[in-house]
Amino acid sequence: MVSWEVPLGAAIAFTGGAIGTAWAQSRIGTAGAATVAERPETIGSMIILEAIPETLVILGFVVASMIILMLK
Repeated sequence: MVSWEVPLGAAIAFTGGAIGTAWAQSRIGTAGAATVAERPETIGSMIILEAIPETLVILGFVVASMIILMLK
């Protein structure tokens, strides 16, 4: 039988990664839009910089999955 702490820990792991990514991407997106408006040749690096924080959500998902799978 699973207690309530384990799913709560998995939810916190995933939610923390999602909130951190949302905050980072909002800052990078704003700065990236201004940079690309001034220098259009920087669009490639801005796309890469916008995609890097997405790994934080993936990491949160992996940790949450590992927490859930430890129950078996």
